[in-house]
Amino acid sequence: MTARTRVQPCMLFLLIFVVHLSQPVCVNVPSETEAVLGKSMKLTCISCMKREEVSAKTSVDWFYQPKEDQNTGFDNCQDCMHIFEYKDGQPNELEGPWKGRLSWNGSQDLQDVSIRIRNVTYNDSGVYHCRVFRKFDFDYFTPSVTKNMTINLSVKEKASEDPTALYSEIMMYVLLVFLTFWLLVEMVYCYRKISKSDEQAQDTATNYLAIPSEHKDNPAAPVTE
Repeated sequence: MTARTRVQPCMLFLLIFVVHLSQPVCVNVPSETEAVLGKSMKLTCISCMKREEVSAKTSVDWFYQPKEDQNTGFDNCQDCMHIFEYKDGQPNELEGPWKGRLSWNGSQDLQDVSIRIRNVTYNDSGVYHCRVFRKFDFDYFTPSVTKNMTINLSVKEKASEDPTALYSEIMMYVLLVFLTFWLLVEMVYCYRKISKSDEQAQDTATNYLAIPSEHKDNPAAPVTE
């Protein structure tokens, strides 16, 4: 029992570390702005929430604005087209040139409210606006907040090489390998510590059993060989 108690902090630390890695983390990542002709393209729109805001009622609207009208801004856009919406827990693809090519690509907690365009064409070039509306229901008031995000999309025949993305992917795998190796070392260390404590406990029990019974009853009595 004593040996197991000694290694509990070590095992508890490993358990907390594994649980922490498994928890989802929201990061405001900008969307890609270059699509490849004929491929699918994810328009990324992320709106992170605090822990107390997860129960908010959320609606999402996606709009398209032609490039020649992009200088007017979203608020003053006369030619903006409403192409997609998420309302009352249901995604809805609206009528227009994108009909049949848009799909919901967001997360269940509605922090990622992205959409995906399938079979990209040159006509898909332009400015996309993501508008997220959240209404919070607290005890005494129901505040609301609106967040707008703009994506300037261009369509190319072939994908251009991006060394930054390659380096980021390599660093991600290196970090993953390092964390896995570190976790393995910690597990081996804890296992050896447990084994050593068990051996010490067994040696103590063996030595105790080897003591004559009269000495156990009277520890002051001399041990005769």
